[in-house]
Amino acid sequence: MDDVDRKILAELQQDGRLTVTELAARVRLSVSPCHRRLRELERAGAISGYRAVVEPSAVGLDFEALVFVTMRQEDRDTVAEFERAIAEVAGVQEAQRLFGEPDYLLRVVTADLAAYQRLYDERLATLPGVQRLTSTLVMKHVVKDRPLPA
Repeated sequence: MDDVDRKILAELQQDGRLTVTELAARVRLSVSPCHRRLRELERAGAISGYRAVVEPSAVGLDFEALVFVTMRQEDRDTVAEFERAIAEVAGVQEAQRLFGEPDYLLRVVTADLAAYQRLYDERLATLPGVQRLTSTLVMKHVVKDRPLPA
């Protein structure tokens, strides 16, 4: 990966809807070489997809919590079962396994506190291997969806 590839990635992180012609102009390449580089970045996995970034409040998801999960046991089967189960919980936007304690960090969005309580009681607290859940509420986002440094 060279500086031109990094410029392509930076531009696409700012605006993923750029046409190849617009992208080529911004990175100072002709269209064909830009298109080849773009396809190679996709093929190599540097670009894993394209998506719309939706504002949660625009779709009625005004409540956000960070949930720290401490596991009762961490054997391979329990961890695999927990990770399969958490992947199916619609309100979980991110799930990260951590070193040390707690074992996992979840980012959860719901419509409101009552919806979060239902999700917590009915889904999160019943996940395989969970010993303890600790929630903290998100007051505001200071930095969100920042592009990766070039």
